[in-house]
Amino acid sequence: MPGTPLISGAPSRPPQVEKQEFRDAMARLGSAVNIITTDGPAGRAGFTASAVCSVTDSPPTLLVCLNRAASVYAAFKQNQALCVNTLAAEHESLSNLFGGKTPMELRFSAARWSTLATGAPLLHGALASFDCRIEQIVSVGTHDILFCRVVALTCSEDGHGLAYFDRRYHPLPRAAAQ
Repeated sequence: MPGTPLISGAPSRPPQVEKQEFRDAMARLGSAVNIITTDGPAGRAGFTASAVCSVTDSPPTLLVCLNRAASVYAAFKQNQALCVNTLAAEHESLSNLFGGKTPMELRFSAARWSTLATGAPLLHGALASFDCRIEQIVSVGTHDILFCRVVALTCSEDGHGLAYFDRRYHPLPRAAAQ
């Protein structure tokens, strides 16, 4: 019948998605593995993250999601600079170090590091390193979304990628040259 509303009465509440159901579904969303680093007045810190993506190329901007309860949170917020280091397949063990409760000194002693413009540690051998200044922070649920302006970067022509999918690491072979 024309003009008849499809739904009558008060608006219904959307169904609630259970936390574990959401996490299980997100495990099916494969992503690159990154080590996010910072250094500055609040000290040197780093963590493993897959919640990283491009926002825009004008100006070059990434977003990084960081749990406000993480031990590294204060260092990143105070330093206002970070480096997104995209890992090669050979960095799986380093990813585990930065993803756990290993003390910072031991995390950083497991690899070679240098710096670009911001002073945030850049991983030697990373597939790409994006040196950034944090420009905006938006809080959503348990996390902050850090919007990061890329001020310098490096890329490697060598190495295979590392992805995280279904709660496991997977090497991604580089395409053969044509």
